[in-house]
Amino acid sequence: MTTEETVPFESYTGEASLSPIPLSIGSPVIRPEDKNKIRANAVEAMHYYANQEIGMLKKQADLIMQQVREIEGRLKISEQIYQSDMRFTPIVNQVYHLYEKDDHFLLSLIGPDEWGRSKNSRKYIASVKLLGDHSWDVINKG
Repeated sequence: MTTEETVPFESYTGEASLSPIPLSIGSPVIRPEDKNKIRANAVEAMHYYANQEIGMLKKQADLIMQQVREIEGRLKISEQIYQSDMRFTPIVNQVYHLYEKDDHFLLSLIGPDEWGRSKNSRKYIASVKLLGDHSWDVINKG
């Protein structure tokens, strides 16, 4: 054994159960922790759980954006309805039908399949229901 291969002498004074080095031949082998491996495992776990949370937040954001688009659609159709020619007072939770002809809207009680022989000359836009907040829910689009 050359001097390069010799292990430097370490000494420890204190309680044997807390020793960082084996104190006798019968002592269990004490191997130093691989700090790079510990760090790599921690970073991997951190990325895994962070990516899980990010994925969940993205799904929630997508759902919120879908709800925003639905509300914007309700707002647009509500504006068209309130610009339309209404010959009656709409009642909450009743279904009505929106038609268009020459950029002029008409809100009607008559559905697109109920015109009979007269055949409505207006373009069917949607069937809608008046909600309690006086916005309109689209039941069916034309």
